[in-house]
Amino acid sequence: MGLIGSSLARAAQRLNLAGQLVAADASPQVRARVAELGLVDEVAATVADAVRGADYVILCVPVGACGAVAAEMRDALAPGAIVSDVGSVKGSVVAQVQPQLPPGVHFVPAHPVAGTEHSGPDAGFASLFHGRWCILTPPDGADQGAVDKVRAFWEALGSMVEAMSPQHHDLVLAITSHVPHLIAYNIVGTAADLEEVTQSEVIKFSAGGFRDFTRIAASDPTMWRDVFLNNKDAVLEMLGRFSEDLSTLQRAIRWGDGDALFNLFTRTRAIRRGIIDLGQETPEPDFGRRKAD
Repeated sequence: MGLIGSSLARAAQRLNLAGQLVAADASPQVRARVAELGLVDEVAATVADAVRGADYVILCVPVGACGAVAAEMRDALAPGAIVSDVGSVKGSVVAQVQPQLPPGVHFVPAHPVAGTEHSGPDAGFASLFHGRWCILTPPDGADQGAVDKVRAFWEALGSMVEAMSPQHHDLVLAITSHVPHLIAYNIVGTAADLEEVTQSEVIKFSAGGFRDFTRIAASDPTMWRDVFLNNKDAVLEMLGRFSEDLSTLQRAIRWGDGDALFNLFTRTRAIRRGIIDLGQETPEPDFGRRKAD
């Protein structure tokens, strides 16, 4: 019941999308806080208790934990139940979860492309998914009726929904999400190493670009550790491409090739404007990531 789980609970509650909302969490402190906030109708002590009799189960855990959670709930799932998730890696999640599910239970993985750098049950807000994409990656042979229900759920949350294969999803997200996070972690780590040399002036005089990187680098460490370990092939492929392009940029600076630099910067500026035009970002200083509920 972190950022995504608590946002789902808030949105489902506000939009009356479920007859009964039940949550589970490994942390007793989180369970207590969820109950205190009134985010669900019932807080269960175990995953098995939470999913017993459920029509729709959403795993909101780090992708490396999906297999273990699926095994824990296996015997409690009712025939016809739909199991989904919110992980930003799909191939690994399918490989972990699908073998654990009993016959008659439908698996429809999902990835809401939305979030902030904050975590925990207090970080969620009902409008998090509004106007954002949610990608469904149903495995081969998935029940179409179950897929349609999951699509309808995310559309009711205000998301735009698209379906693709798990493998294609992981390649796309490697460059649009995973590698940018890795670069942010690396740049902020380098700055931390320089702090002693510059007598704390790196942080003191942080410009907007560096501050943007620190926002990304403040994301949940457990979640992102699991992302990189579970999507390593696609991430390494995109890092290779990035390294080649970085070498080209380095060469242009070394040899004073202003035209090459100007052309690249012009192209990237157009991409930024295109993202804003599609409604996936705003030009506001806070990126418009937390709209008023």
